[in-house]
Amino acid sequence: MQTAGRVHACLPIRSDLDLVRVRQHVRRTAARLGFGLVEQTKLVTAASELARNTLVHGGGGTMESACLTDGPARGLRLAFADEGPGIADLDQALRDGHASRGGLGMGLGGTRRLVHEFSVDSSPGEGTTVTVTCWAGGPPPPPRPPRAPRPREGM
Repeated sequence: MQTAGRVHACLPIRSDLDLVRVRQHVRRTAARLGFGLVEQTKLVTAASELARNTLVHGGGGTMESACLTDGPARGLRLAFADEGPGIADLDQALRDGHASRGGLGMGLGGTRRLVHEFSVDSSPGEGTTVTVTCWAGGPPPPPRPPRAPRPREGM
């Protein structure tokens, strides 16, 4: 059963210096949770892209991190929130090749491929929250469905 620990950190994203702090925090926390070097790099890359989007497209915001456990599995959930203009066409924004404000167009789609879980909550004029989760060593297996009771004999 997946359980989330308390929010580990809530970091502001208001400047380029804050982007550096987000990356450092994510790398340190992932290493502490037992993520391998490749896993750390993927997660830091995803966090860097989302933090930059929060700053550039959302006008700044926050990143909250929470450590997760699911049996022996350890994970890290990151939520990037802003109160910017929101994403008018989320399907288009998730497509590879979509560029906004001169970007490369690999941001959200590429980020989604770097993590195990990815969700976006955005409404035009109300801001955006992007939440990603990564698990050290890969996501835990899905829970097994409960066994059906055996029929009693002789009834």
